[in-house]
Amino acid sequence: MEMTEKTIKSDLIYEGRIINVRRDEIELPNGLPGIREVVDHHGGVCVAPLTSDGELIFVEQFRYPYMETVLELPAGKLEKGEDAFEAGKRELEEETGCVADNYIDCGKFYPSPGYCGEIIHLYAASGLHKTAMNLDEDEFLEVKRIPVEKAVDMVMKNEIKDGKTQALILKVANLIKEGRI
Repeated sequence: MEMTEKTIKSDLIYEGRIINVRRDEIELPNGLPGIREVVDHHGGVCVAPLTSDGELIFVEQFRYPYMETVLELPAGKLEKGEDAFEAGKRELEEETGCVADNYIDCGKFYPSPGYCGEIIHLYAASGLHKTAMNLDEDEFLEVKRIPVEKAVDMVMKNEIKDGKTQALILKVANLIKEGRI
């Protein structure tokens, strides 16, 4: 069965600094018309820094949409056309004050595929070296270290609610189990 939807008309509803919102008139696979509201985003990156002691380095920061602090692995948005791997290295150093000798590409994460085109690129990092944090002027965060096993337990108990962080913790735990990191 063909499942592709065809765009008939696209209207930009909102153009912002981080996102754009558009309303598309489409043709469904069965030929009927439909509407799709889409949030366009340049994408992001998330890095799981693994210390030689088997700890992951997290950042905790206030997230306005939820009005609470959220525990996350270091992450950030991509600028238009920016290379995801280079952005990951930049975000790791900016948010944790670390650089890494080794990186593993852990794939892509679609945070909300029903309405948002954002793609988050996931990386594991090891062989860490301390440098200095370089936060953006609107970034306020606290760095925390948590053993991988405890982080997995926290995911399973929903103590870590961020989706990209949950996925990457479980991927890193599996890489460790397989002896790949």
